[in-house]
Amino acid sequence: MKSAACFLLCILAFAFSLTAQPYVSKVWVADNGKGSYKNPILYADYSDPDVCRVGDDYYMTASSFSCMPGLPILHSKDLVSWQIIAHAVTGQPPLDVYANPRHGDGIWAPSVRFHNGEFYIFYGDPDYGIYMTKSKKAEGPWEPLVMVKEGKGLIDACPLWDDDGNVYLVHAYAGSRAGIKSILAVCRLSNDAAKAITEDVIVYDGHDVDETVEGPKFYKHNGYYYIFAPAGGVTQGWQLALRSKNPFGPYERKVVLAQGKTTVNGPHQGAWVDTKTGEDWFYHFQDLAAYGRVVHLQPMKWVNDWPVIGEDKDGDGCGEPVLTYKKPDVGATYPVATPQETDEFDGITAGLQWQWHSNPRPWWSYLNRGKKQLRLFSVPLPEDSNNLWSAGNLLLQKFPAPEFTVNTKLKLTPNKRWDGERVGLIVMGLDYGLLSLEKTTDGFVLSQHDCLQADKGNAERVNASVNLSEGQVFLRVKVEKNALCTFSYSLDGKKYDVLGQKFAAKPGKWIGAKVGLFCQRPKSTNDGGWVDVDYFRVEK
Repeated sequence: MKSAACFLLCILAFAFSLTAQPYVSKVWVADNGKGSYKNPILYADYSDPDVCRVGDDYYMTASSFSCMPGLPILHSKDLVSWQIIAHAVTGQPPLDVYANPRHGDGIWAPSVRFHNGEFYIFYGDPDYGIYMTKSKKAEGPWEPLVMVKEGKGLIDACPLWDDDGNVYLVHAYAGSRAGIKSILAVCRLSNDAAKAITEDVIVYDGHDVDETVEGPKFYKHNGYYYIFAPAGGVTQGWQLALRSKNPFGPYERKVVLAQGKTTVNGPHQGAWVDTKTGEDWFYHFQDLAAYGRVVHLQPMKWVNDWPVIGEDKDGDGCGEPVLTYKKPDVGATYPVATPQETDEFDGITAGLQWQWHSNPRPWWSYLNRGKKQLRLFSVPLPEDSNNLWSAGNLLLQKFPAPEFTVNTKLKLTPNKRWDGERVGLIVMGLDYGLLSLEKTTDGFVLSQHDCLQADKGNAERVNASVNLSEGQVFLRVKVEKNALCTFSYSLDGKKYDVLGQKFAAKPGKWIGAKVGLFCQRPKSTNDGGWVDVDYFRVEK
C-alpha cells in the first residue's frame, strides 16, 4: 500500500514539474547556456525599463502608454531570464478618456521600488500628472492608483526613501505639454509617498549640453545622492550620472555610457541593480524602430564614486555597451526562461503577453476553457473611423525577435442579419498590414490589406483576395529581417499559400510594432458575431 502511495506521489510530482517549467521562446533566448548571455536580453518593446531587487528576486516594469493591461511586472532570478507575472494596472484613469485608443499617451517611464515590505510603482501621465500604486506582492493585487502630483507635462517619476525617513521624488517635464523640457526637478513626498508636500525644485538644467534630459532614476550610494538620467534623445542619446551631497543639489555631471564604436544606438534610460554577491548591473533600452525599445543588460562598477557602465576600454569613465558577457553571479543557477509568446488558450486566463489598445470592455473576449479556445466578439468601429487605428479591441503582443513566424487557427461565426463582419491577423503600427476574413454577400472572402499612415486617417487598400467556402482558416505571418512581413493562409494547416504583397512593419506611437488579432463589425447593434481562436503560436 505504501509503495502504491509513493508511486502516485512520484507521478503527481513529475506531472507538476512538467507544468511548472518556465516558458522558453523558440525565437529569442538571451542565455547562451555556457555561463554567458547576449544582448538584447529582451528582444521586445519593454520601453524605459526599471528594475529592483528583493532578496534573491528581481522585478522589472516598463512603459505601457495607453495599452492595457498596463505596467507589466516581469520577474527574474538571474537578471537574464525574465517572465511576465502580472500587470499593475488593468484600467487607466480617467477611465472614460482611455476607453478609446490614445496612442502615445498614458503611462510614461515608470519606476519600481520595494520599501518596508511593499512594492511601489510611480509613473507620469503627461496629460494629468504623477500616479502611484503599491502592493505587498509583485503578483498583486495592486492598489488603485493615487494621484501623487497633479500637473500637465509631469513625467518619468522616481521616488527615494532617505535614511532619515524623508521621501523624495524626481521627475522630468514633457515639452509637448509643459512647454519646457530638458530639466529635472525634485520635491518631497508625504511619509506614505502618496502626496507631494513641497513645490518642485529644479535640480538640473540640460539645455546647454544635455538637451532632452529625462527619465531620471533616484539612488543613494556611499553618502551621495545620484540621479541616473538619459539625454540626447531616444535614438542617439547617452546616459548621465548626476551626484550631490544634497537631494536638492547642486549636482555634478558625468556621461557614463554612450554608443562609442558599437552598433548599440542611444544606450540609456534604465536601472541600476545590485546582486547579493556584490555585483552591479545596469539595464537600458535601444530603439530598433519597428521592433521597439529592446532591453540590454550591462556590467557596472563604481570608480571614485562614479558608476562606469559597460566596457570602459580607454579608461575615461564612460563605457560602451557589450553584446555578449558573462552572466551575473547571483549565487545560484536557475532555469532558462523568457517572456510568454505562444498561447494555446488552455489556461485559466489568456496569456499575460496580451494587451488591448485601450481600456477594454469585459465582453470583448471570452476564454472558453472547455474547448480550449479564445472567443473574440465583434466590436463596431467608431462612427468617424476610417481604419483600425481607432479600434481599441485589437488584441496584440510585442514583436519578440528579429525574425519569427506566427500561426493561428480561427473560425468566424458572423451575425446572420448583415454582412461586413470580419476577423483576422494583424501587424499593427503607424502603418499596418493584415489578413482579413470577411462575411460578404458572396460568402466568405479572405483578403490581404495594408494601411499606410493609418494615424493620418487613410483608408485600407486591398492587395489580393480569395473566396472561401467556410469561415474556418489557418493564418500565418512570417516576419523577416528589417521587419518585412509575408502573409499566407491554409485550409488544412499544412499547405500555405502567400496572399498579397510583402509589408514593411512600422512602429506605433512611442511603441514598437505589434502582432495579434481583431474582430470587427460594421455597425452598432445590440449584438454581433464572433471568432473562435484555437491557438496563437510564435515559432521560427
